[in-house]
Amino acid sequence: MAVYTDVTTDDLTRFLSGYDIGELLSYKGIAEGVENSNFLVHTSAGNFILTLYEKRVAEADLPFFIALMEHLAARGIVCPQPVKNKSGGMLGRVAGRPAAIVTFLDGLWIRRPNAGHCAAVGEALARLHLAGGDFSMRRQNALSIAAWRPLYATAQARGDSVRPGLCAEIARELDALDTCWPRDLPDGVIHADLFPDNVFFLGDNLSGLIDFYFACTDTLAYDVAICLNAWCFEPDHAYNITKGRALLKAYERVRPLSPAEHDALPVLARGAAMRFLLTRLVDWLAVPDGALVKPKDPLEYYRKLRFHQSVKNAADYGFAP
Repeated sequence: MAVYTDVTTDDLTRFLSGYDIGELLSYKGIAEGVENSNFLVHTSAGNFILTLYEKRVAEADLPFFIALMEHLAARGIVCPQPVKNKSGGMLGRVAGRPAAIVTFLDGLWIRRPNAGHCAAVGEALARLHLAGGDFSMRRQNALSIAAWRPLYATAQARGDSVRPGLCAEIARELDALDTCWPRDLPDGVIHADLFPDNVFFLGDNLSGLIDFYFACTDTLAYDVAICLNAWCFEPDHAYNITKGRALLKAYERVRPLSPAEHDALPVLARGAAMRFLLTRLVDWLAVPDGALVKPKDPLEYYRKLRFHQSVKNAADYGFAP
């Protein structure tokens, strides 16, 4: 989450007048993430989140995200719920941006996850995949392999300023991924961004999942690979196989992976690392001056990619047949 667009008190008061959620008491920007503008809104009826959709979130995709959150919640996945306005709609505009109000979830995200947290995430991810199995809407992944070369082209001119030789390494890896990317694995709804700051805990118990604005229809095991990248590395970028084993074991208790999915896990993890390396690189080079946002280090995912390039099979991630 982040803030790119400022919202005045008058703007917000006018917007909230279309909702039955009380009077505005206070609001503040949330300065985490790099995508949309988010505000914690406190009204006389409680706390809510206001999201203004920016950058990579296409307005035409918003009905998919809104419907998906309702669908998942109806099947037991704890996630924010869009708040309907007085006309029954769930989308509006604030400060010239598409906007929505969603419910506030209690909990905190974990800065230093342990194996227990990773197990909880693995189970929650598998339950999300099963809950999305009968979701009728589909959305192509706008940041899957077909998007990586255009992202690379955006950053290519200045990419080596982040690390000498980085662009040549990215180009070679993109060529390799093009030749070995799996295209016939089970697909369905994936979260596609289930990082620690998008998972809330109350104590040691997972209390909810947030930020579904990259959710799409794609390879389910790719979502597992994203989580291995996001949850199972240490601050020194070393892979923690104990965390990986916990995540995979908990996932498979709910939704066992097929042999083909196991075999594909190393290349899917490489692809997931490439996706976040590229988007972070573009953001690192293009975050606007004065934005209330701290860009994330793209080299974190360069180092993870280097690890995945050395992996021989799923056992190196902690998979135990």
